[in-house]
Amino acid sequence: MINSEDILEKKPKIILSSQDLERLEALLYALGNNLSPDKAALLDELGRAEVLEPQEIPPTVVTMNSTVRFTVENKEEFCLTLVYPKDVDGQADRISVLAPVGSALLGLSVGDSIAWPMPGGVVKVKIEEIVYQPERAGEYHR
Repeated sequence: MINSEDILEKKPKIILSSQDLERLEALLYALGNNLSPDKAALLDELGRAEVLEPQEIPPTVVTMNSTVRFTVENKEEFCLTLVYPKDVDGQADRISVLAPVGSALLGLSVGDSIAWPMPGGVVKVKIEEIVYQPERAGEYHR
């Protein structure tokens, strides 16, 4: 992990589908007024996103229910599916959008990297590949 004193780099542009944005806003609303760090981080991400219709989403963007291969700190590699909290179901191959790294992945494109605050410091996440993306597969009503 990078020390928390290190300066965070400029965050890359992110893209969200209008459908994902609508569902994520509903999720955040359902969580109530408690502003946890995870909820605050996701709200920040939604606020800076470029929003497109699902059919317009580039195939290289991490959307909800995408399976993405990414590295952490340029060392550890993971391949996880970004899901809503209700869909985690204790499965090791899924990550909630409310988890710190889950929020970091949302909307990034292949090749993008981002420094993301976590308990105990900051971690750098880099998108290596979109293994599966619902929009690319023509699955707009998931």
